[in-house]
Amino acid sequence: MSFPQDALGHEEDLILHRHPHWKMLVLPVLTFLVATLLAGFLVGMIGRSLESTARSAALIAVAVVWVGLIAWRTAVPVLRWRSTHFVVTDRRVLVRQGVLSHSGIDIPVRRVSNVQFRHGLLDRLLKTGTLVIVASSDDPLEFDDIPDVERVHSLLYHQVFDSQNHGWDDGDDLGPARTT
Repeated sequence: MSFPQDALGHEEDLILHRHPHWKMLVLPVLTFLVATLLAGFLVGMIGRSLESTARSAALIAVAVVWVGLIAWRTAVPVLRWRSTHFVVTDRRVLVRQGVLSHSGIDIPVRRVSNVQFRHGLLDRLLKTGTLVIVASSDDPLEFDDIPDVERVHSLLYHQVFDSQNHGWDDGDDLGPARTT
């Protein structure tokens, strides 16, 4: 699910598009592997010890439990990860998330007053972290598991700096404000 270009404004340039860091998928992948291993073991045990009618019922029960577990603990987190977008354009920061119900937030770059990041040892090793954006007159917004958070921080800081120094007009899609 790529970010739709029609969500951008007229002459708005996409600078960065990220999904959350892949570390969010570690637990779903481990769940898939363990559930599949356990289901395979149970199928092998059932095949040796039960008669045909009981065997069929037990195999169906194992398959139903396996499918339910995979759908709940693997497919849903993967869809949630895939449908979460962190986007930086030349005019705003957008966050969109959701599969069935969508939510989003837009922060005009001109309103950003402070950009911070933080990450612990494991996050530093994985090159991820939390990006904190403070927009004027709002509480800080925290975005977890941003891949390459230091680069995103630097890029966003430069966007904020450039927008403040070039005098972008929030309602104007024509670029820098012109003075005569």
